Amino acid sequence: MRVLLGMSGGIDSSAAAYILKNQGHEVIGVTMTIWSNRAHLQRPVDSVSCFAPDKSEDIERIKEMCARLGIEHHTLELSDRFEEEVLSNFKDEYLDGKTPNPCVWCNQRIKFGAMVEYAGASGLVFDKFATGHYARIVHTGKRWAVGKAKDEKKDQSYFLYRLSQEQLKTILFPLGELAKDEVRVILKEHGHVSDDQEESQDFYDGPYTDLLEVEDKEGAIITRDGRILGTHKGIWHYTIGQRRGLGIAAERPLYVLELRASTNEVVVGFVDETVQHQVEATDVVFGSVAMIEGEVEVEAKIRSVGRPKKAIARRKEDGTIVAFFPEGVNAATPGQSLVLYKDDLVLAGGIITHAR
Repeated sequence: MRVLLGMSGGIDSSAAAYILKNQGHEVIGVTMTIWSNRAHLQRPVDSVSCFAPDKSEDIERIKEMCARLGIEHHTLELSDRFEEEVLSNFKDEYLDGKTPNPCVWCNQRIKFGAMVEYAGASGLVFDKFATGHYARIVHTGKRWAVGKAKDEKKDQSYFLYRLSQEQLKTILFPLGELAKDEVRVILKEHGHVSDDQEESQDFYDGPYTDLLEVEDKEGAIITRDGRILGTHKGIWHYTIGQRRGLGIAAERPLYVLELRASTNEVVVGFVDETVQHQVEATDVVFGSVAMIEGEVEVEAKIRSVGRPKKAIARRKEDGTIVAFFPEGVNAATPGQSLVLYKDDLVLAGGIITHAR
């Protein structure tokens, strides 16, 4: 089988290359460049984030590894598509008081979308597309679904919930059944990684406000009953649930509860005010089922970190999904994703709009 493998230069995609090659597949490595013309942002050139100013050393290392494995490698320039599909959404959402997750959109539209599309258009012929993500692809008999990885600490299914049925049926995740320690052992045994080789991390290693290209705008920090406690330099400097950096003295720690774009206000309160029991999400993508019928017991995540919590989910007539958390969750954030799981498979997910 001819497998196109997305390679970032980190140890996970390197491991995926070796495993696929060892399984007898004909592997074609591909790396995307997405930095565009943002040279004014002076980030470290040795950054391990995927959105960084200079990936020439990473690409050189990838090419060297591919040469050792005897596989071909190609680089695709996707800066314009990344700007259009990911960064524009990222900027709009932040300025609207939301906290988007760029990795979720990048996976759906760029890494598993445009990169595969461009590779085919450039003349590369392949049967499947693979990456070094820690997740599984499961066919339920009727539907394709993203499943949790064996290594739950490394599980990345949350970031992959938006992949379509068409995308899922062509994807391989060679690391899905492996623990991180097993991956390191495999690579060390074959001389393809050193103990100090870094992993790919967040999508950007600097302050997210670098990417917004907007001047500070002073506004009020207030309580829910309207008392002014201080000032800020723009709601985009804050996220829901944030505790540090507020610059306000109080008898107990204060947390960001709400960001009001229309009035440029940051609403704060105490920790008990961050607890919510109902989370709503729109722009829904279904995984292991084509539709949620009635009320369904699920496990659900409202952010990438932390374990999923038990919830009751249902679908409203307008397509919104609602999850009720009996034990409550803290600081569900508009713009982030609500992802529902059933039997360790992604049932559905969407973009959080409201929580209470």
